[in-house]
Amino acid sequence: MRYFVWFSYDGAQYHGWQIQPNGVTVQSELQRCLSLLLREEVSVVGAGRTDTGVHARRMAAHFDTDAIFDAQLLTHKLNGLLHQDIGVYGIEAVSTDMHARFSAVARTYRYYVHTRKDPFLRHYSLELHYQLDYALMNEAGRVLLEYDDFGAFCKAGSDVKTTLCHITHAQWHQTSETTWYFEITANRFLRNMVRAVVGTLIEVGRRRMTLDEFRQVIEGKQRTQAGESMPAKALFLEDVAYQ
Repeated sequence: MRYFVWFSYDGAQYHGWQIQPNGVTVQSELQRCLSLLLREEVSVVGAGRTDTGVHARRMAAHFDTDAIFDAQLLTHKLNGLLHQDIGVYGIEAVSTDMHARFSAVARTYRYYVHTRKDPFLRHYSLELHYQLDYALMNEAGRVLLEYDDFGAFCKAGSDVKTTLCHITHAQWHQTSETTWYFEITANRFLRNMVRAVVGTLIEVGRRRMTLDEFRQVIEGKQRTQAGESMPAKALFLEDVAYQ
């Protein structure tokens, strides 16, 4: 049987989602706890990879097992065994052709920023000390929807077969006088892509890059021409969608 598990995590203490040879990851912790509870080796496949320090508000993964269990009880036991920074929402049986990664049709990320010192935001939002033109950045966000090759925002040396992505939404939203977030939805994302996109949009917002230059960055497909990669702590995987 195949099962989907829905969960969230604070990524501050983890070396990303994917298992690493030297470092604790969310995947390794989820596999360890599921294996202990089901008393067999369990392999977990996630909906995607998040980098070191990135968080997830709603992540999906699947695993296969012939063990018989009560999903609600297993969810409760799993939450008792996992660290406090990983929380499981539920476990459900799915068809064997459902795949956490390849069956996903869209993923949504948010990047949070604030402009006034706030001790309650410091771990999950980036404090900025300069003025930004959010309307201009939203114009640049709409430019992203016109393209499908985002090699300019892919981390150098990434072992990806293609840099093609279909972005359907890219917009800054204001939540208070001093807080904003950038939301972006696409069918897939490249490694480090969202943080590089945000860094480049901030260059536009600071008027250090024009919209024409922003287009040239995308069309040039060179990571060195785009903005800096912004800190991981303010990035959240907000949702994964399936048909």
